[in-house]
Order: sequence, then C-alpha cells, then structure tokens
Amino acid sequence: MAYDEVLAHRIREILADEPDLTERAMFGGLGFMLSGHMAAAAGSGGDVMVRVDPADAAEHHASGLVEPMIMRGKEMAGWMEAPADAVATDEALAQVVGWGVAYVRTLPPKVKKPKAR
Repeated sequence: MAYDEVLAHRIREILADEPDLTERAMFGGLGFMLSGHMAAAAGSGGDVMVRVDPADAAEHHASGLVEPMIMRGKEMAGWMEAPADAVATDEALAQVVGWGVAYVRTLPPKVKKPKAR
C-alpha cells in the first residue's frame, strides 16, 4: 500500500521553507529528509514516523501525540510514531514534524560518498 498522499502534502507544506529538503519513498512510506537525515515520514494509514532525540522520547510520549516506534517487536530508540488521529489537526502535525526537524538539525549533514570503481 502506498503512503497517504494527503498527509504527504500536509508535511510538504510544513517543510516548504526548509533548506536541503528531499523526499524518498521507502518501506511503503514517504520519508522527508533534511540534509540527508530523515526527520519524518508519511505512512500508508495516515500515521507519521518522526525522528527525535532519544533523550527527549519520554517527554514527547507524554504529549499524547506519539508512541514509541516498534519494529519486529523491538522499540527503536529515537523514533516515534503518531497515529493518524493524533495528527489530524495542522497544529498537531506541525508539532510532531517540528520535533523531527529540531533533532535532525543538530546532526551534521550527510555527505554522499563517491562510488568505488
């Protein structure tokens, strides 16, 4: 199943003024990359995956907007998931995406390595 196109458009609007923004289809979703780091992703069911500082995860969870990201039964440190109903308003979506932007902007930009010949 493809990612939620309406949600992707809403995220694009939030990130419109961000420099070094790219998009990448992955795992059935659409990742929004800033300087090579994924800040957020639109999922197929309207859910949003967001990258956060692991030290702030409990605080973000307490907001009631996001849950820890679980993959293959294991909690993924630094990744949270917001269900569609939690990001139904533009304000809530902007807050969740903003957490991802704030965190990835603390990371050094990724540099593409030349391919070995």
